[in-house]
Amino acid sequence: MNGVIRKLAQRLIVVSLALLMPGVSQAGQALTLMTHDSFNVSKEVIAEFEKTNGVTVRFLKSGDAGAALVQAILSKNNPMADLFFGVDNTFFSRAIGADIFEPYDSPMLAAIPDQLQLDSENRLLPVDYGDVCLNYDKAWFATKGLAPPTDLADLVKPEYKGLTVVQNPATSSPGMAFLLATIGKFGEGKYLEYWKQLRDNEVLVAQGWSDAYFGHFTAASKGDRPVVVSYATSPPAAVYYAETKPEEAPTAAVVSDDNAFRQIEFVGILKGSENRELARKFVDFMLSTPFQEDIPLQMFVYPANSEAALPEIFVQHSQIADKPVQVDPAAIEANREKWLEEWTNVMLR
Repeated sequence: MNGVIRKLAQRLIVVSLALLMPGVSQAGQALTLMTHDSFNVSKEVIAEFEKTNGVTVRFLKSGDAGAALVQAILSKNNPMADLFFGVDNTFFSRAIGADIFEPYDSPMLAAIPDQLQLDSENRLLPVDYGDVCLNYDKAWFATKGLAPPTDLADLVKPEYKGLTVVQNPATSSPGMAFLLATIGKFGEGKYLEYWKQLRDNEVLVAQGWSDAYFGHFTAASKGDRPVVVSYATSPPAAVYYAETKPEEAPTAAVVSDDNAFRQIEFVGILKGSENRELARKFVDFMLSTPFQEDIPLQMFVYPANSEAALPEIFVQHSQIADKPVQVDPAAIEANREKWLEEWTNVMLR
């Protein structure tokens, strides 16, 4: 009964939000982008698109990526927006299978590397990417005279006992990405053994990224964990947000081969949009260099457009994985719930 009530509540939320969007159906007047809560872009960048096209761009932030996608799927017969941004490769097959996006062969795709383009029909077009990986506190390891980890396998060694904090994959996007990294690296038949070894080596499981990073990671809190699951772009973020900018990032990311999971985020035009031409122009705009060059310091991920220049702080303090872990999006969709259940049985029960 509780599940039925929850589903009804979700549908009421969807309908209520749709009714609060009075300008969406007025072609040429307003364009609505549905997205997750972490989306951000400079006002002046959006203002330029609005001025050029005589349109007001509205942003409908709808929770985390998974929750936002659920809302978009539930409202497919009466779409709440013209476009959706925030589907990543962990939800890619679910989004494609729901048949809520229409194809658009943007001319801007010529500047997007082939390895980021996962949909041959261009219903979902890549906007940005980032590597989820281990981060460590440089000063902590230097003070202790202990070599920092260079591989996921290091974390189960006796000298790293009690040093690592990860996120619950059921409640955290980077937590899910890290779980997928272990599945891709060790294989479906062996990844649980790795997690059992992590458990026995006193790994700490936090609910989300903020709790792990700002609550337990020694480089960002008074915690006692010098290793945390975060992003390859966390070191430049640590420099960027520091009150006094250090010459060297206080943290480092482990991006050696087969130790990071690459998240790719996509944008798509929702079927039923009454502003199709404007929506296509906005997709082109999101993939163009003005928008792409705004991405790194707004969301601390990499732009998908290979022609976009990176800010100097990224050039100096960030690295990307040459060989990230690969897990097929269709396999993720088919096995997500099973993998989460198996992980939960090992780590939390």
